[in-house]
Amino acid sequence: MKLIIQIPCYNEAETLPETLADLPTHIPGIDVIETLVIDDGSTDGTTAVSRHHHVTHIIRHPKNLGLARAFQTGLDTCLRLGADLIVHTDADNQYPGHAIPALLAPILRHEADIVIGDRQVHQIEHFSPVKRWLQQFGSWTVRTVSSTNVPDSTSGFRAYSREAALRLNILTRFSYTLETIIQAGKLGLIVTSVPIETNPPKRPSRLQRHMWHFVKAQAGTILRLYAFYEPLRTFSYLSLPFLLTGLGTWLRFLYFYFSNLNPAGHIQSIIIGTGLLVVGTLVLLFGIQADISSKHRQLTQEMLYRLKKLEADAVQQEKLR
Repeated sequence: MKLIIQIPCYNEAETLPETLADLPTHIPGIDVIETLVIDDGSTDGTTAVSRHHHVTHIIRHPKNLGLARAFQTGLDTCLRLGADLIVHTDADNQYPGHAIPALLAPILRHEADIVIGDRQVHQIEHFSPVKRWLQQFGSWTVRTVSSTNVPDSTSGFRAYSREAALRLNILTRFSYTLETIIQAGKLGLIVTSVPIETNPPKRPSRLQRHMWHFVKAQAGTILRLYAFYEPLRTFSYLSLPFLLTGLGTWLRFLYFYFSNLNPAGHIQSIIIGTGLLVVGTLVLLFGIQADISSKHRQLTQEMLYRLKKLEADAVQQEKLR
C-alpha cells in the first residue's frame, strides 16, 4: 500500500524543512511513503529547498493559483503516481506530522473515506473568543449543509482514500476545505474526525487577509455550493416569500370582495399579488430547470470519475508488471 503526503507551498522555504522533518518514515500497514510538494508559484526558492530535503515528487505552478487549485493538482498527481492513500498537510508546520498514523487509522480499518484532524478549536490559545465562535458556527453550518458530522470543517490536516480522491473535484478557487466536506456528504462518502493538537503558528495566515475577509469568503462558498448541489431546494426557498406574499394580497382582496367592503378600492392588491406570484413562479421554474441541469452534472461527474479510475487502475497495473 502506497501513501503520498502532499504539501502545497507558497513561499514556504523557511518552514518547509521543519514540516518535512516531522513526517513519519514508517507506518504499520503501509509499504511505501512518498512526499509531494506542490509549489504554487513561489519566489523564495521553495522548490530548491524541496529538492535539498529529498522530497520525492515536486510539481510547480508557473504562477500563484491559490490553495484550492494546488489541492486539486496534488490529488490528481497523487492518483497518477499510484497512491492508495493521500494525506494533505500544510507547509507551515501547523499540523503535527507524527499524528499522520492516527489520521490514517480509520481508513486502514475501512471505517471512513475521509478523515479530518480536529484541532479542538475551543482549546487553541492564540484564537480569540470571536474567532473560536465563528469557527464553531461555521462548522455547524457545514455539518447542516453537508449532512456530515465534522467538528472542525476548516482544518487542512486530512487523509483521503483512493476512492474519495477519485470522487472529489474542486470547483471553488478560495479554499478546498468546505467544498470537499459538502461534496463528500452529497456523494455518500464516509467522513470522520480524529482529535489532534496543533503547533504554535510560525507566521500569519496567507489565506485570509483579516477575519471578516475569511468569513465573507467562506460564507459565499457555502451558499454557492448549497445552491449548486441543492438547486431546487434553494430556489424553492427563494420563491416562497414571493408566493406567500402574493397569495396573501390576493386573499386580502377576496376578503374585501366577498364582504362587500368596497372591493374596488383594493384593486392594487390584485396587481401587486399577481406580480409577486409571477415572480415566485419564475424563480421556482428556474429551480426546476437548475435541478434538471444538476442531473446532467451528476452524469458528467460520474464519467469523470470513471475516466480518472481507469487512469489510476492503469498506473496500478503498470506497477505490478
